[in-house]
Amino acid sequence: MSIISYSQSITLKGVVKDSITTPLSYANIIAIPKDTAKTMTFAITDDVGRYNLSLHQERYTITVSYLGFETYNFELDAQQDIEKNIVLKPKENQLEEVVIEIPVIVKQDTMIYNADSFTTGEERKLKNVLKKLPGVDVDKDGEVTVNGKKVTTMLVEGEKFFGGGSKLAVENIPADAIDKVVVLDNYNEIPFLKNLSDSDEMAMNIELKEDKKKFVFGDIEAGKGNKDYYRTHSNLFYYSPEINANFIGNVNNVAETTFTFKDFMNFQGGINAVFRGDGLSLNSSRSDFSQFMESQDLVSRSSKFGALNITKTVNNKLNVNGYAIFSDDNSNTFEETQNQYVAFLEDKESTTNSKNILGIGKINFDYTPNLKEQWYFRTQFKKSDNFKNNNISSIVNFNNNLINTRKDAIATLINQNIEWHKKVSNKHTFSFVADYVYNKNNPNTFWETNNSILQGLIPIIDEPIYELSQLKETQRNNFETILKHYWVLNNNNHVYTTLGNRFSNDQFSTYDSQLLNNGSTNNFNTSGFGNDLDFKLNDNFLGLHYKFRTGIFTFKQGGYFHNYNWKANQTNTTKKQKTIFLPDFLSEIEFKKSEKLKATYQLKSTFSNASKYANQFYLQSYNSVYRGNELLENELFHSARIRYSKFSMYKGLMLFASVNFTKKIKGIQNNVEFDGVNQFLTPILIDNPETRWNYNGNIRKKIKNINYKFSVNYMSSNYIQFIDNIRNKNKNNTSSFEMSAKTLYDDFPTIEIGYKRSLGKYVSGNTNSKFTTNEPFINIDYDFLKGFIFSFDYRKYNYENKEFNQENKYELGNATLSYRKENSAWSFKLDAKNIFDVKFKNQNSFSSYIISDTKTYIMPRIIMLSLGYNL
Repeated sequence: MSIISYSQSITLKGVVKDSITTPLSYANIIAIPKDTAKTMTFAITDDVGRYNLSLHQERYTITVSYLGFETYNFELDAQQDIEKNIVLKPKENQLEEVVIEIPVIVKQDTMIYNADSFTTGEERKLKNVLKKLPGVDVDKDGEVTVNGKKVTTMLVEGEKFFGGGSKLAVENIPADAIDKVVVLDNYNEIPFLKNLSDSDEMAMNIELKEDKKKFVFGDIEAGKGNKDYYRTHSNLFYYSPEINANFIGNVNNVAETTFTFKDFMNFQGGINAVFRGDGLSLNSSRSDFSQFMESQDLVSRSSKFGALNITKTVNNKLNVNGYAIFSDDNSNTFEETQNQYVAFLEDKESTTNSKNILGIGKINFDYTPNLKEQWYFRTQFKKSDNFKNNNISSIVNFNNNLINTRKDAIATLINQNIEWHKKVSNKHTFSFVADYVYNKNNPNTFWETNNSILQGLIPIIDEPIYELSQLKETQRNNFETILKHYWVLNNNNHVYTTLGNRFSNDQFSTYDSQLLNNGSTNNFNTSGFGNDLDFKLNDNFLGLHYKFRTGIFTFKQGGYFHNYNWKANQTNTTKKQKTIFLPDFLSEIEFKKSEKLKATYQLKSTFSNASKYANQFYLQSYNSVYRGNELLENELFHSARIRYSKFSMYKGLMLFASVNFTKKIKGIQNNVEFDGVNQFLTPILIDNPETRWNYNGNIRKKIKNINYKFSVNYMSSNYIQFIDNIRNKNKNNTSSFEMSAKTLYDDFPTIEIGYKRSLGKYVSGNTNSKFTTNEPFINIDYDFLKGFIFSFDYRKYNYENKEFNQENKYELGNATLSYRKENSAWSFKLDAKNIFDVKFKNQNSFSSYIISDTKTYIMPRIIMLSLGYNL
């Protein structure tokens, strides 16, 4: 059993320099205890060569190392604080030398962590390893950040892991297979574009231990819980120089989601980041692919998931890789809501059953004829089949209205992409892409109710039971070509030219009707319903940018000329043409490698999806009718951001702050007309509809063996809504702060105790609402005895709105106890979810015309015993 030591803390500090007294930044100082049962301690010098080691009253061997210099060693009996400056000598050619694993190596945009320097062997998955690396964070959704910056691409042995998303990697890669974690800032998968393109991407490459290569490794786990709950999960991996293969499988009915909406977005496909940034975005109709991944609390869920990823190195020029993903999900939800409208109160219950099937497949051919040329050929296919059955009970003025909604949607997407990049000379480099996307959604919706609905909005015929039907189809063909030229005048001056064309053809049709008891159909087309829209948009654009560096400053300025031509062909034809200039600006100040200030600005333009231009009515829900506006144009808005970051391993400090500003010059808002709970909506284009500010700050400081964290967020938005043709000005201000303290002792539980407080104020007309949310929380991770791991998380939620006399409270807790004997392949785990058996969560929302209080029912307490086997 480990013994917790409370001996006095001793500080060893000083400066590391070379033989001509130049400070060496990012040198490693390692303190290895003479007592082999004790844990190694290390530090990294800052930008001026300073280091600071916190030691116990022990005897140590101190090792100081830096790339290109001889390693310096000395013995230390740590009995009192010591200041020692160290001089390293340049390394001479040596036939033999002792190899020391350096915990962290920092060079330019690359940071390399040696995993064994930070782990104890008790870690199970990649996420457990990453949480122990300095500057690295993993949130509950599997998103990884390094020194406050999000990791956008996840690699294993240099190859993308299932498209590059982080969640599948951190949740499935075994910890004992990890040798090094390599962080690549300003990442670009085309090496010769790295210093040309303005990549803000960050990649993380997981290097595997040699004994894991050319062998199948992974783990298999199966569990049985109380009642009828079960879970099985498997991860299998194989890596060799010629072929890599990964398989992930999961079957459960405990609402465990292997594939989330964020993961889905990583599998969207599309063009390389180097071609983005021209300022125009085309909004698609809401995709039926993502329905099964909506984040929501559930009464029950059963899911099946399988994913296979294969990479084959054909030769030194051709690499073929691809993946296939399948998901089958069945879920049930139940909500109770009280809606306070201006003139009446509605009590509503909603029960939903969903069945969603998704399949994704992609194959890539990466061809590198030489070091100065790169080709990519990519094909992606996605298909989903989603069914949703929703029952609503709505009580208004003692009248109970029962509504059943059934929706069946099949969606298909095909994406084909060709990319070419070539470095013609040291001064001239070209990039070209041709991208085609075919996207088709055809949701069919049926409504059934005991009372007449949407009276005055639809031509309904009286029947004992009212049955409505809608057939909708959205189809998009999008073709895009872009040619980019990089002209390097010299190391500090670049000129970039972009020429491109984007063509989009959307077809949108709706057919709404009432199914009568005698078998006939009441067609709504005679009353202004029924859309058959063919919408075409062509965008020719030309971009020119000049980038230069001087000292610690980098500037880039320029813009894009766009020529828009669009045509909406329906009951009548509308044609429009517009030429606009979208300027953009970037400036960056790099005070040090660890301290940066970056500011960006861009004027952006957005075109809405085709449904916004459809000039006939169509049903949007059981209580709303929508009609588009063929006179709409593009939205136009300013977007600016300032971001400051600073980190110091010497001081144990990380500081991040950002300000985001968005102001719409031209924007689209819905005009909503009410008749009781019924709504009629139509979009309109207005001037200056919205202004938004967002301020974020985050500071983390390590003092001794405690890590303190404080973050603050403030968001202010002013926007306009039209309610019953009356212009309403709305203000929404929300602020929050979170503070926590986390222990970092070697032989003591990792305990994080924190508190979060949120404040909100919403003002619209005569409506004024303020709310306060308080959330204390605690997280515990404890490796004890030999092979035991205990984890516990708890959060108490308290919502209060004094203006409306609302107060909601609930507590959520989960715990896990796992055991694996050293050198054994078998493991055991006991899970407890929703320990306090909370029945529901409370949520509150408000707008200019409705205040809602919702109870969302969740899954009951689940206790599960699992057996695992490591290959």
